[in-house]
Amino acid sequence: MSIEQNVIIRELGRQDYIPVWKAMQAFTDERDETVMDEIWLVEHDPVFTQGQAGKAEHVLFPGDIPVVQVDRGGQVTYHGPGQQVAYFMIDLRRKSMGPRDLVSGIENAIVDMLAGYGIEASPRADAPGVYADNEKICSLGLRIRKGKSFHGLALNVNMDLEPFVRINPCGYQDMVMTQIVDKGGPKEIARVKPDLIDQLCEKLGYTKRLEQADLPQAELTD
Repeated sequence: MSIEQNVIIRELGRQDYIPVWKAMQAFTDERDETVMDEIWLVEHDPVFTQGQAGKAEHVLFPGDIPVVQVDRGGQVTYHGPGQQVAYFMIDLRRKSMGPRDLVSGIENAIVDMLAGYGIEASPRADAPGVYADNEKICSLGLRIRKGKSFHGLALNVNMDLEPFVRINPCGYQDMVMTQIVDKGGPKEIARVKPDLIDQLCEKLGYTKRLEQADLPQAELTD
């Protein structure tokens, strides 16, 4: 089996945002053609992240939640407990994938996973992510550097959505956010996670996966 069909799934549990972001950067910068692709699964402590194109006016009143300027695409979004985040460390050149292929694969994985819960959802051409009843249920923001991706998706499962009213999510003033539990789906991330992994591996062409409990501690040091 060729290396491009293999992926490591890392379960990080709940983590602060910045150390994981720094670990993503280091992994991407230091990897070579012998390193397997990885998908990292994490819940973050409350944080707003502002993408490279982010405008300050979209952060309305952050209050006690920190705002971190990051190197992904897109505008401002919120991460917090009850939201499943997945980061994609993929060698796109090795997989013969373009950025659009990656985005479409991720969006299709979310759509099909939600369909399994009886939730009808779809992507939108004008705003990356996945929407149910015109409400955003999954946000997407990636960075491609030297043919390799990092950053990823944020899927709202069962969380406090109030912080989203403190921003214009993804730069849209009237964007309404929703979550799986409010659409009649499962409320436990532990229930959603294996379905998400299965769909992502299928849509991104991984036929063998290795699961790890966490990252090496050195990589989680800020």
